[in-house]
Amino acid sequence: MKYVLLGNLSPEWASKQSERTSKAKAKLDKLGIKIESIHYTQGYYDFVDIVDAPNEAAMLAFSVWYATQGLGRIQSMPAFDAKTFETAIKDAAS
Repeated sequence: MKYVLLGNLSPEWASKQSERTSKAKAKLDKLGIKIESIHYTQGYYDFVDIVDAPNEAAMLAFSVWYATQGLGRIQSMPAFDAKTFETAIKDAAS
C-alpha cells in the first residue's frame, strides 16, 4: 500500500539531516517500507514523502517510532491509484 507522509522536523533534528535520514532509513528498511520519493517543502510541512508499506501496522509503527525518537511528527495518508479510485466510484454507484 502506498502512503503519502506529511512531515515536520523537530528543531533539534532539523540541522542533523544526515543522521536523521540514516536513522529513519534503517527503521523503514526494518519495517519493510520502501521510499519512492522524498520532497522538501516550504510552508506548513517540511517534507512530503511517498512510500510503499507492506501493511498499515508497519506504517503506524514507523510514525510512532519517528515521534518517540524526537525526530518530528508525521501524518500518513493512504494513497490510491487511479484504477482503485475508478473501481470505488463504480462500487459506490451500484
